[in-house]
Amino acid sequence: MPSLTKRNLTFAQQYILISFVVMLASMLIIGLWVTQLIERGVTSQTAAVTALYVDSYLAPYVQELQTQPTLSDANIAFFERLMADNRLGQQIISLKIWAPDGTVVYSQDPTIIGLKYPIEAGLAIALTGSVHSERSALDRAEHATERQTSEALIETYAPIRSPGDGQIVAVSEFYQTTEQLDEVILAAQIRSWLVVGLVMLAVYLILAGLVRRASNTIEAQQSALQANVEMLSQLLGQNEILHDRVRRAAARTTALNERYLRRIAADLHDGPAQDLALALLRLEAVADACDQQFMASQQQPLVHDDLRMVRQAVASAMAELRTISAGLRLPELDPLTTEECVQRAVRDYEQKTERTVTLTCCDLPATVPLPVKITLYRVIREALNNSYYHAEGKQQAVDVCVDGQTLRVEVMDNGLGFDTQATLAAKGRLGVVSMAERVGALGGEFSLESEPGRGTIVRASLPLTIPEVENA
Repeated sequence: MPSLTKRNLTFAQQYILISFVVMLASMLIIGLWVTQLIERGVTSQTAAVTALYVDSYLAPYVQELQTQPTLSDANIAFFERLMADNRLGQQIISLKIWAPDGTVVYSQDPTIIGLKYPIEAGLAIALTGSVHSERSALDRAEHATERQTSEALIETYAPIRSPGDGQIVAVSEFYQTTEQLDEVILAAQIRSWLVVGLVMLAVYLILAGLVRRASNTIEAQQSALQANVEMLSQLLGQNEILHDRVRRAAARTTALNERYLRRIAADLHDGPAQDLALALLRLEAVADACDQQFMASQQQPLVHDDLRMVRQAVASAMAELRTISAGLRLPELDPLTTEECVQRAVRDYEQKTERTVTLTCCDLPATVPLPVKITLYRVIREALNNSYYHAEGKQQAVDVCVDGQTLRVEVMDNGLGFDTQATLAAKGRLGVVSMAERVGALGGEFSLESEPGRGTIVRASLPLTIPEVENA
């Protein structure tokens, strides 16, 4: 049931239901407490008024107890007439008068007159000067006569004082029926319950209205938030699709760029390089003919020097063009395994620079997508070349391993190191920028760590799989 309530009821409905139960219980508790206070107050007030009334009749006839232990027969007869002529009998059904030592000096039951009982409860309180009243169950020994009248009576003890010095001469004990008192208490209870119920109802309605309005606001905000969450989820899904498309496009672009670079290298080699080679051959033939002619005439004109400078410039341009062509063109990486690709990059660098590189490969997959191979080769070669040119290639090492679905590459050296922030802020650092862009295009991560005098570490992480990559 609780789970059903939480599932089907709104916040306001749950509050209204729970608060109704709580307020009903509170109303019952407060009502009972107020009822007890009213009953106690009405009982005390009625007893006090009646005690004053009784005291005005009885006090003059008990003053003789100051000088003697018992009442005279005349005073006892007076009390009998007083109770018989109904002046007090309308309100009191039984009367006792106690001496201060606990002896009954008057009772409508003559058998207990002169008997002494323990001083306790209401009698003890009355002997201190206070009026005490309570609803009695009539369970003590002196209640034998009263038990024949009713099961419960209002029992009141009132001190009777001396008019001179105010000393307590005796204590009057009288019993009243509870019928009239119950009517007064019932009327007071009804009024108190009505007031408590109306107050609780007003508070309940006010709080319920406030909670209802707050609940409506919360529900509206929840609906708006849910709509925003759904819209955000859709946008995130679309963004993920676009991101995936960008990654695939970047991977395809990487492969296409290498094709274009290979084509440019081939065009440079087969076009301008061939023309420059032909021009260089013709210049050499022209130079030889000029040398023979100049030697025959034994003259060395300036044109001979110019021709030699032109030939050297053309030879230098052709060498530079071939170097550029070789740099643009990558080896055929598609048929190579991942480890062979790493080894090829390191071996090409070692052959070019005559340096030794420590290579470590750990559990590399047999093959990865071609864009990953191209980026892996480019990063290793560019990092090693940077180390060679800027750190003198000291203690170079390459570490390639697999971590989950990621291929991790580290290229390290023990060179001079540098301030990475100052170096990266400077213009012209195309090698580092190109490595970072190549790695980022595949959705990987790139970092550069270096300090002056502590060497350099280039780190790159590449995905092992790229969805829907065209390896052709």
